[in-house]
Amino acid sequence: MRQKSVTGLTYTQALGYTFFRFVYGVRYHGFEQAADLKGPIVYLVSTQSRLDRRLLKTFLPLGTFHVRLDDNPAQYLTLIKSVLAGRGRVCLYGPKEVEPSAEVLELLNRAGVVFRDTGARILPIFVRGTRTSLFSLWDRNRAPRSLLPQILVTAAPAYVLGDSNDSHLVDQLLDGMASAKFRSVNLSQTLFEALSGAARQFGASRQMLEDALGGKLSYSQLLVGARLLATRFAALSRKGEAMGVLLPNSNGVVLTTVGLLSAGRPAALLNYTAGPGAVVSAINIAAIRIVISSRAFVEKAGLEELVRSMTENGTSLVYLEDIRKDIDFIEKVRAWLHRRKPVTPTQAEDAAVILFTSGSEGMPKGVVLSSRNLIANAAQAECRVDISPVDSLFNVLPLFHSFGILGGMVLPLLYGIRLFLYPSPLHYKLVPSVARKAKPTVMFGTDTFLMGYGRAAKDGDFDSVRLIVAGAEAVKPETRKIFRERFTAEIVEGYGMTEASPVVAVNSSCFSKDGSVGRLLPGMEMRLEPVEGIEGAGRLFIAGPNVMQGYMLADAPGALQPIGGKWHDTGDIVSVDERGFITIRGRVKRFAKIAGEMVSLGAVEIMVQKLWPEGRHAVISVPDTRRGERIVLVTTQQPAQRQELIAYSKRYGASELMLPDDIVHVAEIPVLGSGKVNYAETARLVSALPSM
Repeated sequence: MRQKSVTGLTYTQALGYTFFRFVYGVRYHGFEQAADLKGPIVYLVSTQSRLDRRLLKTFLPLGTFHVRLDDNPAQYLTLIKSVLAGRGRVCLYGPKEVEPSAEVLELLNRAGVVFRDTGARILPIFVRGTRTSLFSLWDRNRAPRSLLPQILVTAAPAYVLGDSNDSHLVDQLLDGMASAKFRSVNLSQTLFEALSGAARQFGASRQMLEDALGGKLSYSQLLVGARLLATRFAALSRKGEAMGVLLPNSNGVVLTTVGLLSAGRPAALLNYTAGPGAVVSAINIAAIRIVISSRAFVEKAGLEELVRSMTENGTSLVYLEDIRKDIDFIEKVRAWLHRRKPVTPTQAEDAAVILFTSGSEGMPKGVVLSSRNLIANAAQAECRVDISPVDSLFNVLPLFHSFGILGGMVLPLLYGIRLFLYPSPLHYKLVPSVARKAKPTVMFGTDTFLMGYGRAAKDGDFDSVRLIVAGAEAVKPETRKIFRERFTAEIVEGYGMTEASPVVAVNSSCFSKDGSVGRLLPGMEMRLEPVEGIEGAGRLFIAGPNVMQGYMLADAPGALQPIGGKWHDTGDIVSVDERGFITIRGRVKRFAKIAGEMVSLGAVEIMVQKLWPEGRHAVISVPDTRRGERIVLVTTQQPAQRQELIAYSKRYGASELMLPDDIVHVAEIPVLGSGKVNYAETARLVSALPSM
């Protein structure tokens, strides 16, 4: 009676509702606005188990027509149309996958036509927890079973399908399903709590980490090791004080980072490839007193000068070797007993990680990311890209790179994906042979690194790889061709920035458009502001739970400077098509104003790259008294004749303003640790030339 009065359901439904609440602790979220909705209504469910239908029948209004997407299409579409035309309610149990097959997409699109034509309101629903129940529709190796999983039923805001092309209706339906799935994620927990929860879900004994030294760690070993380190880190510093991390891709850097999360100390990951000046600058920006490192790493990487600069700056170094030799048996026992608990409790909004922008166009900044930011971005990516515990991920991107820490640590650890860490992305000849032995199914990388691996690889080296997600720079057709033709591995391009934790958009098998960086992730918003002199594009602003807490800047060391307001200015100029695919037109700072016209330096680079694909190129602008600015091409191509470039530009269809005024030949283009061009250093190199 009590449940009936609360929910307004029939007695039979109330009994079922009470059963699910008692046995599975079912909770409901986002249905407040659903009570006022009038028909026709479609409840669109991403079906995870045979339990979903029984559960929703106890909760949704009596008279709702429940139907599976894989039922007889001709029959159910007629019934659905009839029910909706009578202003009724339909619950459609759609695909469980985030990347359904082409056949399923076609069925879903046909249903979308009916929804649009009847003016139905779509209410997306996701039932979290039933995927791992005994009634799951997933294979056990993709979804470990739990006897009584906690279940959360989440609804996204209702919407009506827009008047788009029939073939694009499925975009809106999948977007709604992704939104409901993302809204079911717990963003109120810390990263350490989420990791501890993943250990329970996927099995504490599951081997999760392996590095190039042969070390292997299970979830349990990771949590025990992190706890041991956390007690030492807490004794050395104050709660909330950032501690530096100077370590390569290895089990040690993951243990250290998780240990700092447990200790309640933000992990400031330092780019040891940037040189002493940049590292010391980063240390000062984040007001770091102590840096965690390894003697073996310092010696092997030849970082003695860097260490000397740090100590001269007043920074203390603590070596993992020294901590390890002081740990006794009693400490290990205590660490095992308390491995699932943080040493210092923190909140989801507290700083978890500090990364530093590349400084490719100027002074680096500290980017403060919270647990909420990182958990949100990992969940957003998992709502768009098909990954599961059957996958294994090969990560060469250093964890001081935002793409490296999210894709190469946070995402795999939270979703049960085995992780292999390799210490340097620059080992072009070694990486392919290591990949052959590790047999990963997923890789992350930048175009520069991927091209190097593809050229050096032998047949069969990357045969196990099914998916490569590329970011940080545009993927060249040559790179895509190498991996597709030699290894049948698809490269999907994404877009992000450190300030967004970092992924903003990504292509997938369902949402893919050549030349674009994909569609915006669920839970995010964007707006474009006009830019003078540029048509059909605008300056991109983004908002979402993955957008950083704020910056740390040199003029206020250690102080968080919030972004202020809802929107973050990406500084990128983009165009967005009718389906939401984003195409990068360039950075605001990467446009030159020549004779009153805006010219994209990135577009000039693309043209030059197509003419001379074997070379590396960087295009910058320098002041010009006559035309405001002029374009300079810096290239490794020998020879690089301007007459050849002029002839090609006419075939390419480029305007005269896109032609570089000067060509500078260099042995190497300055690059950052991420592989991206260091434009600031390139500009300094050019300005030092007598002719400039």
